[in-house]
Order: sequence, then C-alpha cells, then structure tokens
Amino acid sequence: MKAIRFYDKGDIRIEEVPEPTPNEHMVLLRIASVGLCGSDIHYYKEGGTGSLKVDQPLILGHEFSAWVESGPNKGILAAVEPALSCGQCEFCLEGNPNLCERIKFAGSEDTDGALQEYLLWPEHNIFPMPPGISPQQAAFLEPLGVAIHAVNLGKIQPGMDVGVLGTGPIGLLTIQTAKLAGAARIFATDKLGHRLEFAQECGATDLLLADGNEHHQILKATNGRGLDVVFEAAGDDGSAVETAVQIAKRGAAVVLVGIPSKDETTFTASTARRKGLTIKVSRRMKNTYPTAIRLLTHHMVNLDSLITHQFPMDDYKKAFEVAASRQGIKVFINLAVDKENWG
Repeated sequence: MKAIRFYDKGDIRIEEVPEPTPNEHMVLLRIASVGLCGSDIHYYKEGGTGSLKVDQPLILGHEFSAWVESGPNKGILAAVEPALSCGQCEFCLEGNPNLCERIKFAGSEDTDGALQEYLLWPEHNIFPMPPGISPQQAAFLEPLGVAIHAVNLGKIQPGMDVGVLGTGPIGLLTIQTAKLAGAARIFATDKLGHRLEFAQECGATDLLLADGNEHHQILKATNGRGLDVVFEAAGDDGSAVETAVQIAKRGAAVVLVGIPSKDETTFTASTARRKGLTIKVSRRMKNTYPTAIRLLTHHMVNLDSLITHQFPMDDYKKAFEVAASRQGIKVFINLAVDKENWG
C-alpha cells in the first residue's frame, strides 16, 4: 500500500509499505481523509514540533476519518481518536487520559499516523458516524475536540467577554465553541486579514489585525477592563501570549492552546502577577468525541466553510505547501474518497 513518510525538514515522500496484518485485538481501517494540523507543518518546516524530533521515518497525520474494514462496524465511516492512553497510570485514573505518562499519539515520535491507505487501531478509539457526515467533517472532529477542551478549561460563563488570538482552524473552532458556551463578545486577532473574515463567520464580534497595537484597541473597547477569558491559539506568534496577558482583566484566565515554533514562551510576569491571572496550558483534548459528534449532528457548529483545500494522496507535496503557506483554513488529503464526493 501507499504511505506518505516524513524524513526530515522539507523531505516528505510517498512510498510503498507493507499492508498491516489484521488481528483480533485491533480494527482494520481504510483511511478516508486526513486534515493537516499545525504540528504536521512544524515537522515539515522545522523537522519536529517543540521538543519532539524523529530519528527514523514517520508517517504523519492525526486528524483523520476512516472506513471500518473489520469487526461489527464494517463498512461504516468513523472518526478516530488519535491518542492511545494506557488507562492504568495515575493520570488516566484521575480522568486525564490526555496526560497519560505512557501515551502514544498517531503521527508522533514512534507511532505512525494516518497518511497511509490502511491502519490498525483499537476499537475503543473508533467512533462510528451517523448517516450524512462527510469524511472531512468526521476528520474535523479531532481539532473540534481540541477547541472543546480549551473552552472547558476557560470555564466561560454566559455574558463573558472573550478573546481568541490566532484564527487558524483551532482558533476558529474555539470561537464557535465559546459562542455556544455563552460568550457575549468575542475579540479575534490574526496577522492574516482573510482569516479574520472566517472569524466573523464563526461568531467573532470584534476583528483586529495582530499588528502590535491590538491590545490597546481591546482595552479601549472594554473601557480598560479587559477580557474575562483569553485563548492564545496563534502558536507561531510569540507575541500572542504577551498580548493575552495584557488584555486579560484582573482575575481572568488565559488558556494557551497554540504550539510555538520555539519550545518556550514568555510574558511580563509583573503584569500577570498583579492581575492575579490563572494561566492554563491546554494539552490536546480528553473525552470530547461524543460532544463533538452531537454538536455536528445537531448543526451547532459550522465545519464545511473551514474546509478550503482538498488534494488526492498523490498531490501530497502541494497539500503540505499550501498548508505551510497558511492559505485558506484547513487542508485535507483524501485517500479513500471519491473526488465527486469531496463536498
């Protein structure tokens, strides 16, 4: 079968690899669609993400949907949870499987991901989709889960003023989820004007270019009070965390969601201390698929407008280039999907 393998910075190849051998403990999946995440682009542009580097070829891809090829759900389209937690360590037993000390994650370190035609995966990580859900929507449930988890950490209450810094896919889904949680006013910032247009469609009430002056504008718009909760989803923008601290009100929560290119971040400690800020670092997601599926099936979130680019497997290089250049919003590589049904 075909697989797309990452070797080093800028070096991604399509190769023939052995098909997986089915066994009774795992479900055979025929991969349908894979969304390219910011972490995939970190691998592609920088050779790794944060402190994670690879010393052997790795198949990327953790936002994915698949057709079930074995077991009782054979033939059904499914969304797939990419994180494999042990279920037995202290952190899993505390209800935090995303913090598992033995976690494996698709497309990371020594665990191959979904940019291959077939994959074996545990049944409890597979979520069958109801009729009418597209492969791309199903794959989008992973980043939607990240947004749900971040908003849960932020503890938004109805009527709050909220900021979302960075309007890539995670930021846009955070805007939608924050609005559902009751945020009355949502300030969105980004360096790219076209992404702010998407932010408005997703429910942002105030749009600002991230030009270094946005924190003054937000404080002025809130009469100096600041925002109740701020989500930093910019990742590459090192100044976004500092902006979050500046625009947060006294006693506010700042939730760090983005992954910076450099494995560090900074902010003015005296400002954060005097405001008594609570700073939370969001780690992927936990137990969000049931909620994400309900939001999708009840038409409470808009995923389709964020699906801006789709490519067949053989055009993988173009897909990575488009995603790395931050064109559009979400880039998908479709494997077992007919082009006529890309949606």
